[in-house]
Amino acid sequence: MAPPAFVPVTASAPCKHVIPPAPVPVDGAGSLSFSNFKLVATILLVPLIILLAVGASLAWYPLVLLLSALPSFAAYNLYYATIALPVRAQKGLPGKPLDAYLTVKDKDLAAKFPKKIPMETFCEAYFDEKIDLAKGRDMMEVLEHRYEWASFVFTWGNAKFFLTQWIPETLWHSKKQDEDQVREHYDRGDDFYNWFLGPRMIYTSGIITDTSKPETLEQLQDNKLKLVADKINLEKGDRMLDIGCGWGTLSVHAAKLGAKVTGVTLGRNQTAWGMNKAAEAGVADRVNILCMDYRDIPKQKFDKITCLEMAEHVGVRKFQEFMIQVRELLEDDGIFFLQIAGLRRAWQYEDLIWGLFMAKYVFPGADASAPLNWVIEQAERAGFEVAHVDTIGVHYSATLYRWYLNWIQNKDKVIATYGTRWYRVWELFLAWSSIIARQGSATCYQIVLHKNFNAYDRPQFINRRTNA
Repeated sequence: MAPPAFVPVTASAPCKHVIPPAPVPVDGAGSLSFSNFKLVATILLVPLIILLAVGASLAWYPLVLLLSALPSFAAYNLYYATIALPVRAQKGLPGKPLDAYLTVKDKDLAAKFPKKIPMETFCEAYFDEKIDLAKGRDMMEVLEHRYEWASFVFTWGNAKFFLTQWIPETLWHSKKQDEDQVREHYDRGDDFYNWFLGPRMIYTSGIITDTSKPETLEQLQDNKLKLVADKINLEKGDRMLDIGCGWGTLSVHAAKLGAKVTGVTLGRNQTAWGMNKAAEAGVADRVNILCMDYRDIPKQKFDKITCLEMAEHVGVRKFQEFMIQVRELLEDDGIFFLQIAGLRRAWQYEDLIWGLFMAKYVFPGADASAPLNWVIEQAERAGFEVAHVDTIGVHYSATLYRWYLNWIQNKDKVIATYGTRWYRVWELFLAWSSIIARQGSATCYQIVLHKNFNAYDRPQFINRRTNA
């Protein structure tokens, strides 16, 4: 029997909080207690020990160093994460046992991890239905108390993924690799995304404007659309390029304000959805969504360029080339708006383990999420000047929380169409990421840029410092 036809949702789940509350905020171990000196010393000493053990000449040292550096790096981090102390004493935890939060159905897992289970091991076992949430428990609630039952140590599963998949993908980033990853992800089905993104179909952070009451997901996204248009000083007749336009919501919004918009996405479903929405809004003559790699964008000039949470997928190795490409597409008096997910520099082990989970299951290839200083350096090297920057991590936490509530509300539909595994992967992703963004492990930046020319009209920003 064929599944029922997909009917897009018209409203999001009700929300009780502006931002999800943090009942037990605690810190784990991380960079503040990590010794780079000891890491480098280990990497340098391992080949020496190997050569002494086998009685080989020191002339072999450079080759052995080359071969052993990555395994030594991985092994050191695997070990250190198991002995590192939290950067702050972990106070306020209820002191409940693991089975108060989880039901471990696999006997071997239960025997091996009676008190705490490595987070990566939990993820895999939860997706495989070897572990369930304890009766009456909600994923968000369970994760709020994760330091009671989870250990944030690297596993061999983490190490294998890092060495055999993350590093090669980070170094490569070919058009074929990026196309395969994007289309496998975003062409999964519009229903899949609609069930958590809601009617706006925007897969980027919204913006809170009222802290006195919880705004709906639709309000957060409408706030963001208005803010972006304000920050780029969008005017009627502007030629605008929206790189990584997704389902085209921003492109259509800008066209309704009078801009002539070119959107770019690799997603076939997104292209069709966006053009349909443009037709419904009566602006199909001012919206042209191109289904192509960003590297193939036609060489023409635009007054305004936006890129919301797509640049992460460009990758670290290709990022400078991307920024130069954007510079060449932008008019000399134009404005470039970059919204990009970022990471805190003073990392904790939970941040890294969450990042590996995201790279494996949610955003493969999105390795250009970085601390703010790296992004700014890349922009300035490419010839841009920063007009202003806003950090919107708490806004992202609020957005993710609302996506999570939508996902939970549509649980039966998701499982009926895509199965329990996909439901659980996104359940964990949305709940954990909402916490991660709230506590600052990861964040998001809105950066307004323009070309760094002497004649640029900088005074235009004096009265336009619109903040998140």
